[in-house]
Amino acid sequence: MSSDLIALLEAVAKGGISVVEAAERLRATRDTDLGFAVVDDERAARTGTPEVVYGAGKSAEQIAALLDHLVSKGQPALATRVEPEKAARVVELCGATHEPVPRMVWRVPEGYEPPAREGAVAVVAAGTSDLPVAEEAARTAEWYGWRVARVHDVGVAGLHRLLARLPVLREADVLIVVAGMEGALPSVVAGLLPQPVVAVPTSVGYGSHLGGLTPLFAMLNSCASGITVVNVDNGFGAAQAAHRILAGKR
Repeated sequence: MSSDLIALLEAVAKGGISVVEAAERLRATRDTDLGFAVVDDERAARTGTPEVVYGAGKSAEQIAALLDHLVSKGQPALATRVEPEKAARVVELCGATHEPVPRMVWRVPEGYEPPAREGAVAVVAAGTSDLPVAEEAARTAEWYGWRVARVHDVGVAGLHRLLARLPVLREADVLIVVAGMEGALPSVVAGLLPQPVVAVPTSVGYGSHLGGLTPLFAMLNSCASGITVVNVDNGFGAAQAAHRILAGKR
């Protein structure tokens, strides 16, 4: 619960403001209309994670304004799927930090320290071509305060590489497994290890790969039971799923 909400409820309890006035204040502070976007200011208090900006389709000026607004509310501010040229402009406008591989820009309030959570995520990438999606997942999980181990280039074409990294994977609480081509890696991982597996299909592969549909369907039809599957290239969504799994256990 946010400190502003606590203060408001205390004011009502002491008779400083009426219930009607408090309701109006809550309605006014829940969202902020920036003209081009309505920011959900209470999302962090409601769900445990602040609003994150989806950068694709937005201008650099819009992204910078959204990051500025979130930081002004004392929240860390993250934008995903930001192209390099646009990211450079966002950095100029608001002093954000750009991370090119996961295609992110971010800002934090002065003095902000990310939460240090008791839990770990392993992000497993089948191949080097999957790294942008894998790093999006890894950095988002780190953004939420979880420890992250990266296990890269362990696809099923050289299965011995995965077997050699099993000790690392056993230390994680949740496994995010990223793969393109035929999308077999999550099934293999889920058949070897007991942790929750979040599978991420990528748009990496040849013609019959169909832009990621082939691994998506393979993961949805996995014979290893209980796999969670997110949409094609959705590393951010995989990290959100892992975050909810871990936060719900604590």
